[in-house]
Amino acid sequence: MKNIISYGFILKVVFMMAFSHNLGAQSAYKIVKSTHNSMKLSGTSSLHDWDMKTGVFTGSAQFGFNSGNEDKLTALQSLTFSLPVEHLKSDKKGLDNNAYKALKSDRFANIVYKLKSATVSAEKDNKYLVKTKGSLSIAGVTKEIALDVYCVVNKDATITSTGSYKMKMSDYKIKPPSFMFGAMKTGDNITLDFTLVYEK
Repeated sequence: MKNIISYGFILKVVFMMAFSHNLGAQSAYKIVKSTHNSMKLSGTSSLHDWDMKTGVFTGSAQFGFNSGNEDKLTALQSLTFSLPVEHLKSDKKGLDNNAYKALKSDRFANIVYKLKSATVSAEKDNKYLVKTKGSLSIAGVTKEIALDVYCVVNKDATITSTGSYKMKMSDYKIKPPSFMFGAMKTGDNITLDFTLVYEK
């Protein structure tokens, strides 16, 4: 009986130690204002390639590290970001206005991403490959996507995340916008490139 009680007590202690270890290794981060922050939506058209850029968005994340060593990234428990559509700007106001209309910004003001799962693998020089699955909501349509993100743990303890995602506007029920009274018609394929800087 004593052996059973002792064994149960040991298991309980080990579980509590493991839980405390994991809890202590988690850190909450948020996107900070930085000249390095950028998001770019780009595509093609019947006349030339185009892109729309912004450095204004919000988001948060929960990163996991080796206990006592926050240079060693081991997990990504949560991540979200929200991008105001009308902060995306090109060098053509007419294209911007048509893009906002196509993206239904009057009803769906933000492009939103929410992480569902992630696996982290170390590369080199404090760089990590994070394979993620999550939901991306654009113009009122939400799709499950798989996205590879590269994270770098910087010397100042910030984390820089970069990635690129190719998609079709039609997947989100978006009619590709046109410009110059229809003379310039955008293609269906677009790419979202991003660089996000997170701070604890």
